[in-house]
Amino acid sequence: MASRSKPNIIVTGTPGVGKTTHCEILAENTGLKHFSINEVVKDRGCHDGYDEEFKSWIVDEDKLLDAIEDEVKQGGYIIDWHACDLFPKSWIDLVVVLRVDSTQLYDRLKARNYPEAKLQENIDSEIMEVLLQEARDSYDEDIVVELTSNSTEEMDSNVARIESWLAQWKKNNTENAQ
Repeated sequence: MASRSKPNIIVTGTPGVGKTTHCEILAENTGLKHFSINEVVKDRGCHDGYDEEFKSWIVDEDKLLDAIEDEVKQGGYIIDWHACDLFPKSWIDLVVVLRVDSTQLYDRLKARNYPEAKLQENIDSEIMEVLLQEARDSYDEDIVVELTSNSTEEMDSNVARIESWLAQWKKNNTENAQ
């Protein structure tokens, strides 16, 4: 049982599945804070340099966890990142793994001008369900939810489902606190 007054949610999945869009809408609708780990890594120096081949920061996970621990432990965050296994179980109340059809994902990543090696690695990761398995291996089964994000309609449905979960979490934790 969480000791926070607000839950922490991870929205994870392969790049291009709609994590940031989901998080932005959820933050606007719920008052939870959108925590873009990519921005934290860059803005707070939680990296060991930049990988030119993959056009991304090399994350120092220890620095990252140290940089966000005090904030996240308070609750009320929607964590937006392509990985979830580094966050302690005690910090997290719901893990949402977004999935997309690999053809759509390819088109989305191509439109972002991903280098071919990075594009292929992400497509392979999605096909092999790497991030879904990581979530299942790292957290209790009852807090991991797999949702598809192929269309605007699915995204709207996902947001409504997460908002419903949040309302139930608040109700359960208010009742249990009394």
